[in-house]
Amino acid sequence: MRDTIHFSGAGGVGMSALAQIAAMEGKRVSGSDRDFDRGRNMQVKAALEALGVKIYPQDGSGVNDATSELALSTAIEDSNPEVIKARALNVKISHRSELLAGQVNRFDSIVVAGTSGKSTTAAMLFAVLEAAGLGPSIITGGALVQLKERGLIGNAFRGKGRILVVEADESDGSIVRYTPKTGVLLNITKDHKELAELNKIFLEFAGNCGRILVNADDAQARALLPAAPAFGLNTEGWKAANVRLEPFASRFSLNGAEFYLPAPGLYNIENAVAAAAAAALYGVRPETAAAGLKDFRGVERRFRLVGEKSGVKVIDDFAHNPAKVSAVLKALRHAGGGRVFAVYQPHGFAPTRHLKAELIDAFVTGLAPQDLLLMPEIYYAGGTAAKDISSKDITGAVAAAGRAARYFSDRGAIPAELAKLVRSGDIVAVMGARDATLSDFARQILEVLP
Repeated sequence: MRDTIHFSGAGGVGMSALAQIAAMEGKRVSGSDRDFDRGRNMQVKAALEALGVKIYPQDGSGVNDATSELALSTAIEDSNPEVIKARALNVKISHRSELLAGQVNRFDSIVVAGTSGKSTTAAMLFAVLEAAGLGPSIITGGALVQLKERGLIGNAFRGKGRILVVEADESDGSIVRYTPKTGVLLNITKDHKELAELNKIFLEFAGNCGRILVNADDAQARALLPAAPAFGLNTEGWKAANVRLEPFASRFSLNGAEFYLPAPGLYNIENAVAAAAAAALYGVRPETAAAGLKDFRGVERRFRLVGEKSGVKVIDDFAHNPAKVSAVLKALRHAGGGRVFAVYQPHGFAPTRHLKAELIDAFVTGLAPQDLLLMPEIYYAGGTAAKDISSKDITGAVAAAGRAARYFSDRGAIPAELAKLVRSGDIVAVMGARDATLSDFARQILEVLP
């Protein structure tokens, strides 16, 4: 009997989330991934198997007479053995974006959108809804620490209730396929696409939502949806007062409730207000939201303290676009008082070319004269990318604007150089996306500090 859905590329963030939800709902699930075949990403493989997902080599054997549907990630080519086998067996083939849209549209979904802060806001909203006893589910791009502590991968969970929280990526345009009951638009800044194209995507998304909340503190988002109900630090009904920023936490009051948030920076207060405002639509009071966030465990690679050695802190963060880099640099100013050593690895040639001017401005305005930017070469994931831009183009422009910046053709030379430069009170922040080795690199830096 054909009753098994097979996920090709099951180790990826998007596909593993969908595979987990299916398995948690009691469906028969199998999967494969080229990384698993190469002995990589084995923790994800083990976590999927613990949920009952049968893992096959990606050689076509996973698609068989029991397979009812083949789910593909965008990385799977038509020449893949599993695609060829599925066509031979007349198995239904679906793509990740279709499956995610199907999940969004069958739940009472809250879709968190915007170019920055989605993973953290979705995680905060999940924590608040759990505290309210609503049994939420979640599908997101960042691993929630609280879910990892339950032995899960961290990017998906099927709760007992009808609410599904989803982080929506606008980069591939699939967000316009969603028809959620509730949409949340955090911000709009130049990222994967130009502002004009982003505005078009987010406007269509908003039109598909049963209701939409918009961040009034983001001028671009508010201008796009001027009549939509709004939240924000200074918005009537959602004014954050008595804001106190601490090294790795924040305190503020909101609608009479006192919040302690174990996450730093004004941007995380903005994320918390967004979560509280969205939860309020489901009857959750600010006091309950505060209770849900007081022990917030965070999201992997979002201002995570790797460790401290000889008074030097090392931070690991996913910041990769200009808005995120700026937000992290502002938060670092409150995290210790010493110098900031920003280690930033661009996550691709096309994004770096697209955001060059904005990245330069983010570092020039976000770094102090005593700080230092250290950049290895742009991360190359393979393919036919035009390598007509270098990290050297960024560091050169930042240095020309009066901020200290250095380029390293060999990333491996950075830890030893930092060991010579840092002193007690300084902070090293490793920033970047896509490269799975960046967290290990941050730990390597901590290890070599004197």
